[in-house]
Amino acid sequence: MKNTACSTWITDFLASDPPRSKSLVMTIFGDAIVPRGGTIWLGSLIDLLAPFGVNDRLLRTSVFRLAQEGWLISQRDGRRSAYTINPPSLARFERAYRRIYAPLVAHWDGSWTFVIGAAGNISAAERGALRKELLWAGYGLVAPGIFGHPASNADALEDIIVRNGVQGKLYVCHSTELPGTSTRPLRELVGECWDLSEVMAGYEKFIARFQPLLTLLEQAPQMDAEQAFVIRSLLTHAYRRVQLHDPQLPVELLPEPWPGTQAYALARALYRLTYRAAEEHILATLQREDAQAAGLAPWFYERFGGLDG
Repeated sequence: MKNTACSTWITDFLASDPPRSKSLVMTIFGDAIVPRGGTIWLGSLIDLLAPFGVNDRLLRTSVFRLAQEGWLISQRDGRRSAYTINPPSLARFERAYRRIYAPLVAHWDGSWTFVIGAAGNISAAERGALRKELLWAGYGLVAPGIFGHPASNADALEDIIVRNGVQGKLYVCHSTELPGTSTRPLRELVGECWDLSEVMAGYEKFIARFQPLLTLLEQAPQMDAEQAFVIRSLLTHAYRRVQLHDPQLPVELLPEPWPGTQAYALARALYRLTYRAAEEHILATLQREDAQAAGLAPWFYERFGGLDG
C-alpha cells in the first residue's frame, strides 16, 4: 500500500527540483545496477525511470549520449539492448560512488600531497585535461601548475595520471611543515585553495529538503517498494550532487559546525530506512526481462558504515 504522505513528498520534490534524466541514469546505475553486476536491459531501465517522469524517448536519448561520452556501452541480443558501464570508465565510476557512502575523513596527519606540472613537461592540452581531472577529484589549485590535497588517495591519483597519459611528466610529493621556520601553518592552505561556502550551502539545502522526510518516515514508516526506490534514488542523487563539489577534506580542517556531518548522518538514516524495500522493487523490475537477474554484491552492505544484510 502506498504511503500518501510519501506520495505527496515525491510529487512536490519532482515538481520543484526535477533531476536531469542523464544525470539520474548515472545515479541509478551507481546506486542500484552496479551492485547487481552492472548490466541492465533497456526495457528494465525504462521501467525504473518511469516513476520519475522520464519517458521512453528521453531515456533512450540519455543512454545514447552517455554511450557517446564513454560512460556506457550497449550490447544487443536480437531486438533487445542491454547497457553496462564501459570498462575503461569503471574504476573512476566506482571511486566516485564509493565516496558517496563513505564516512567523513576524521583524522589529518599534518601532511599534504602536491602535484606539480612543470611548464616544459606537459602540453597545454594535457595541462587542461589534468587540471579538470584533479579539480574534479577534490584537489585545490595552490599556484599555477601546482595542485594540493591534505588527504589524497594514491590509487586515485595514479589512475588520473595514467588515464591522462602523463606518466613520468609530473612531480608528486608528500609534504609536511618544516620545523623551526617562520612560516604559515599548512592548514591555512585550505582557505587559499577552496571556497567552501557553496559546498556548505549545498549541504544546508540538502538538509532542509530531506530532514522533513526523515521525520515523516519515522512517524509513518510504511511505504510500498516503488516509493522506497524513488525516495532512495532521489536521496542519493541529491547527496551526490553536493558531494561532487566537496573536496573531501579531513574534518579537522573544516569550518565548525560543518553541515556535511549532519548531511551524512541524514543520508545514512534515510538510506537505511528505504534500502530493503527499494531492493525488492529493483529486483522485481529486473526479473521481468531477466529471470536470472544477479543478486547484490556483498560490498553493497558496507554502504554508510554498514547495512543489515
